[in-house]
Amino acid sequence: MVSSRVPRLFHERRVYLTALLGGLPGLVATVVLLWTGGYSGKVFWTVAIFVVGAWLACAAAVRERVVNPLRTIANLLEAMREGDYSIRARHARGEDALGEAMQQVNVIGATLRAQRLGAMEATALLRKVMEEIDVAVFTFDAERRLKFVNRAGERLLSAKAERLLDRDLESLGLATVTRAGDAAVDHAFPGALGRWRVSRASFREEGKPLELLVLSDVSRALREEELAAWQRIVRVLGHELNNSLAPIKSLAGSLSATLREDPLPRDWRDDLRRGLAIIESRSDGLARFLGAYAQLARLPAPTKSEFALRPLIAHAAHLETRAAVEIYGDDAAILADAAQIEQALINLVRNAVDAGPPVRVAWRTLPGRIEIRVTDHGPGVAEATNLFVPFFTTKPGGTGIGLALARQIAEAHGGSLTLANRGTGPGAEAKLVLPMPQ
Repeated sequence: MVSSRVPRLFHERRVYLTALLGGLPGLVATVVLLWTGGYSGKVFWTVAIFVVGAWLACAAAVRERVVNPLRTIANLLEAMREGDYSIRARHARGEDALGEAMQQVNVIGATLRAQRLGAMEATALLRKVMEEIDVAVFTFDAERRLKFVNRAGERLLSAKAERLLDRDLESLGLATVTRAGDAAVDHAFPGALGRWRVSRASFREEGKPLELLVLSDVSRALREEELAAWQRIVRVLGHELNNSLAPIKSLAGSLSATLREDPLPRDWRDDLRRGLAIIESRSDGLARFLGAYAQLARLPAPTKSEFALRPLIAHAAHLETRAAVEIYGDDAAILADAAQIEQALINLVRNAVDAGPPVRVAWRTLPGRIEIRVTDHGPGVAEATNLFVPFFTTKPGGTGIGLALARQIAEAHGGSLTLANRGTGPGAEAKLVLPMPQ
């Protein structure tokens, strides 16, 4: 308080003294003229007292004229510092320097008020959203004590916020899930059990470090995806089984009816041979389909070892006898399951030859990964939606698992597989990306 008051009084005194000094020459000249003018003592003292009083009054008026606007501005700034943006300066007209200063102070107050109102509205909206979302949100301080929990978090822990705040992770039962990192974890809470997606982040509020913990229940989504997957599998299996069993049943009935005729038709042996051949063909097709399904469903985890990539690609390319396959790339070593990678390449090369030769396999090494590109000169990809859907095929006699199996192998190795039309020229390009050994 003392340090803020002394400079203000010093400024007021300086203004007052400056005003006095400004009128001092006139006062001295008046006194000299009265003294040398031969006036009586009564006139001299009357005029002198009047002139001195006017001099002092004018100096005081100048001081107040200068100091009062500064006090007004100081009061306005103090009100803004305290968060009161409703006070405004009067006579804030831009006709002079003082009016412009008052006007700018008012503008600052209005701006801060609008910003504060916007921040309050945004905070209220954020709090409302945090309360209504079906995701548990927790905020912890540097000592890992709870500072905020939303309504979903209260339901998850079966307690009100008043009983949860300022408790640590261990006492809340959240230490186990935080050790899982940003991953899904199975955990039973007092209010619910299931599989939870754990997300963590750090931020600062008023300079203090805080940690955000978000728990979202993915059990329902996983069950829905699992149900949808089973429905797709059953639909595909049912379609394929019906396509194979329906003609088998029809042919078996026709052959049985033929054999019951008396006498037998003269061409009954030929009909029997043709019917049995068709039944055998459909049975073989069904067996191939079920074998392909078993291969896709029972893909083992990759057994990784380091090997040279060029010989493996060359071997996969030479297995395709319908068309010559060109290979381009430098020597590179890769850490992967050689048998699975070769199977994926065989499927990609076979798919490319089916689309249309010439076919080319090229690869290049990039930071942390290697890209293998298989290009063809066929009609390209017309519809990319069902490319990697198991058992979906547009080829006669195709099983529809080649691309699906190749992608499953790529993802099991931490890589990816994409298929798209080439940017230049006809045909499509399959890009297999695999991580490089560190």
